[in-house]
Amino acid sequence: MADAKRVVVKVGSSSISGDNAWQIAPLVLALATAHRKGVEVVLVSSGAIATGMPFLELSSRPTDLATQQAAAAVGQSVLVHRYQASLDPYGIVAGQVLLTASDIDNPTHRGNAKRAMERLLALRILPIVNENDTVATHEIRFGDNDRLAALVARMIGADVLVLLSDVDALYTKPPQQPGAEPIAHVAPDDPLAEVEIGSIGSAGVGSGGARTKVSAARHAAEAGTAVVITSTALVSEALAGAEVGTYFSPAPRAGA
Repeated sequence: MADAKRVVVKVGSSSISGDNAWQIAPLVLALATAHRKGVEVVLVSSGAIATGMPFLELSSRPTDLATQQAAAAVGQSVLVHRYQASLDPYGIVAGQVLLTASDIDNPTHRGNAKRAMERLLALRILPIVNENDTVATHEIRFGDNDRLAALVARMIGADVLVLLSDVDALYTKPPQQPGAEPIAHVAPDDPLAEVEIGSIGSAGVGSGGARTKVSAARHAAEAGTAVVITSTALVSEALAGAEVGTYFSPAPRAGA
């Protein structure tokens, strides 16, 4: 991590919305600290639907696509405003990038997205990436932003991907169960056969879990990106290179 030049950080809905909206400020501080050291930082942030829910007077995450799209349309602008307000004291400008699964699958769209993000990073803008919920459909959605973050990390050749949640690491079984032990390191060829993968993080507003994080971590690590899974509360330590969370070693990159 200490030598990383380009880092993608993914944060989930439950970590930065509702009662946890206060965590945006310390998250931004950690990102700004890395940015000030010259690191190119990309934030993949869930939370548009969860952020928009109170404005639509919804007490729980909507299940129909149209209401999800409406909540996302309202919540995305509020969410980016909150990020920019927290970035202002550090003199950092955010750039919004909204993607769908079809954008990643389409070579032309993917090339356009990569070129735009490369230019944003060269201009020292901090891209904030999210799924374009207002146009996505159930059939073509990413399903969770862990997968989106892994695809973005591969697309831009990130050195490190940090997947954040409410739990400090990947455990041998759901962390609330007796006997659950944190896993410090996962090698590229480790099948995690002894691990009982259950849920991770808070339910109710997000769509990801431990299974999606492991899948995303493997996808990024296979392409040569190191991955850290840890809690949002430990993002500063993770970006500073401390040994926190679960580290997925990257496979050698082609031609390296």
